[in-house]
Amino acid sequence: MQAVANLWRSAARTDTGKVRARNEDAFLALPEQGLWVVADGMGGHQNGALASRLIVEQLAEPSVGDLPQRLDELRKRLHTLNRRLGQELTVTAAHPDPVIGSTVVALLIEGDRAACVWAGDSRCYLWRGSRLYQLSRDHSLLQQLIDEQQLSPSEAARHPAAHALTRAIGASDELKLEILELDVLPGDAFLLCSDGLYQGMSADALGAALNLPSPQLTLNRLFQQVLDGPARDNLSAVVIRR
Repeated sequence: MQAVANLWRSAARTDTGKVRARNEDAFLALPEQGLWVVADGMGGHQNGALASRLIVEQLAEPSVGDLPQRLDELRKRLHTLNRRLGQELTVTAAHPDPVIGSTVVALLIEGDRAACVWAGDSRCYLWRGSRLYQLSRDHSLLQQLIDEQQLSPSEAARHPAAHALTRAIGASDELKLEILELDVLPGDAFLLCSDGLYQGMSADALGAALNLPSPQLTLNRLFQQVLDGPARDNLSAVVIRR
């Protein structure tokens, strides 16, 4: 595990933004464990903040083994939490809106292998060889309209429920996580972020920030650019690089 800490550096930050009264995002940055997470809560102020916090607390507990074993443990923890959010907390919450859930995007790295796990529209990007790759695919109605009805992004965005999520932790009885495994190469950089960050930035701007030499410089650039704009949503990001 110590080798991971020597290879990978990271920086993480969250901000309420300029409009929301409370921050429902949460993040986890554990380079010594090769684990990073961003979660974006939903269901009203306290419910959303609770859901995202529970995700990072559950995943922060140490796990042992190789990458497949740790990935399996991460999946089990998220499935357990999905049941808890979907049953216990929702049923007992004395709140007019019973929804309590959160997106999640997690990155596990062990040696020269990585695994990205997600549900919802928080994203994982890879910066490699001066090119930006979006590794995750949004679990949202907007993306579904693009995929299934061949609508353009601008056409799909006009749907009144375009940004509704089709998957999230706590959103349904059966949680469907998406997982992507890949080899990591020297010079790779990763970005995990909530939609409050990427919605305010172009792909070119994201790439220019990830091209900076340190995670902290990248993070500073990303937040400066979003907070110079309207910043209508909470924003969170974790930047990881060798």
